[in-house]
Amino acid sequence: MAISFNNPRKKLLTSLGGLLHLSWPWRITIGYLSIMLLLPMAALLWMSATKDPSEFWRIATSPVALSAYDVTFVTAFVTALINGVFGTLIAWVLVRYDFPFKRIIDATIDLPFALPTAVAGLTIATVYSPAGWIGSLVAPFGIQIAFTRFGVGIAMLFISLPFVVRTVQPVLRELESEVEEAAWSLGASNSQTFWRIIIPQLISPILIGVALGFSRAVGEYGSIVIVASNIPFKDLIAPVLIFQRLEQYDYYGATVIGVVLLAVSLAILFAINLVQAWGRRYA
Repeated sequence: MAISFNNPRKKLLTSLGGLLHLSWPWRITIGYLSIMLLLPMAALLWMSATKDPSEFWRIATSPVALSAYDVTFVTAFVTALINGVFGTLIAWVLVRYDFPFKRIIDATIDLPFALPTAVAGLTIATVYSPAGWIGSLVAPFGIQIAFTRFGVGIAMLFISLPFVVRTVQPVLRELESEVEEAAWSLGASNSQTFWRIIIPQLISPILIGVALGFSRAVGEYGSIVIVASNIPFKDLIAPVLIFQRLEQYDYYGATVIGVVLLAVSLAILFAINLVQAWGRRYA
């Protein structure tokens, strides 16, 4: 019995001794990641485990929570895919073409990074409301954008666009034009050169941008709470549901929804990373 007790203790002491011999950059990295990332996640998981698992499951799978997951994750995934296409196109135009006000338009791409999310939501709601510039054009056809799930999608598109553009742009700049010229000299057409030479090299940055945009869209709150009506089973997203639970002093319910968001986000990011690894290996 003494051996089975001492061995884990000895291993623990050996591990702690190993940490003491790490260089200072390693110590600072581990300490910073522990305080800023690992401890908050551990606290969230610990708080969610304070009640019976059946209670956790009841809250996590309640109809209003399932509806909020659907609006949040499905809309974020679709908008990330849309930005994967149009973000790549925008990066292509900014890198391959020269035109007036190019630098101003290039700088405008970063606007969602700098603009407060509440201002973004107010701007989108103003433009896409039934009385707004764009909303008034589609309102006669019975289409409403703001204060519906479409509005949630517009807000997610707005805040996640820069992630694809800024990850694809540097790779496009580094592509060697000699490779494309060699393909043309061997008889390849422009479309064959694009799909067989250029796109394989862009798959990894596009996937990274899509993953970052998806993660950002899932966690968005400030703009969506303004542009959506926040009605359950209509356009209520999970982050707003968490806030509503907190307003009702239901801290455990908010924690359960937060744990589900954390678990699903990590699982999807892990899957996307596997796809990226596959792309780097076979592209």
